[in-house]
Amino acid sequence: MTQRILLMSSSRKDGLGYLEHAAEQIHTLFKHEARKIVFVPFAGVTYSFDTYEGVVKPVFEKLGYTLESIHHSANPRKTIEEAEAIAVGGGNTFALLKRMYEADIAAAIRAKVRAGTPYVGWSAGSNVACPTIRTTNDMPIVQPPTLRALGLVPFQINPHFIGGKPVGHNGESREERLAEFLEINAPEQVFALPEGSALYSDGTHGTVLGERGALHFKGKDAIDKIAGGETFPLARIAGPADLANWPDFGI
Repeated sequence: MTQRILLMSSSRKDGLGYLEHAAEQIHTLFKHEARKIVFVPFAGVTYSFDTYEGVVKPVFEKLGYTLESIHHSANPRKTIEEAEAIAVGGGNTFALLKRMYEADIAAAIRAKVRAGTPYVGWSAGSNVACPTIRTTNDMPIVQPPTLRALGLVPFQINPHFIGGKPVGHNGESREERLAEFLEINAPEQVFALPEGSALYSDGTHGTVLGERGALHFKGKDAIDKIAGGETFPLARIAGPADLANWPDFGI
């Protein structure tokens, strides 16, 4: 079954409005088809789910798609099982994953997407599409039952990638943080998305969207650039060797 997965680095690019840069990327996923999208707002922490829905819903409606947040549902798992499309927003990845497990929707999302239901995530919503959330940039403000996530793509993604260090910053750069991951998790690799970039996947191949492209961190001091518009086999980027043998989410 062909899958339809769009994983965006961010909800904003430069000075543009919320998802304003992403209209064509979203249409690449949904193909202008009428879709009722179930929105998962669980990464939101400092604002209510109603507020989050109020930001996201008008964007999708303007593009021609209906959207309603899952927090209104009395049976979240059933809502996912009946969804025509799924959108997972950004925020705190640890809070998102914990709440997904608590609502019993993680396995249902994975099953739906593997069966062909379109999935769009940005920031934390892209992190949870990976085998684990180990390459999120977020602070672990809560403890999920496991770091294992949806595994919609077979490798780790680092969204919001920005190279180098701001003036006056004496902590590690993003490159140094990813080098730590690569060192301790070899031979796993990392796919990094700068702001405005996205990965579109059919389950077998990925295509980079956005003029800023992406980066393939292969190992220490080994980084390949992937241009916007380039298509590559997902197997090109190494993920957990035993992913196929993992029990559902390890819990």
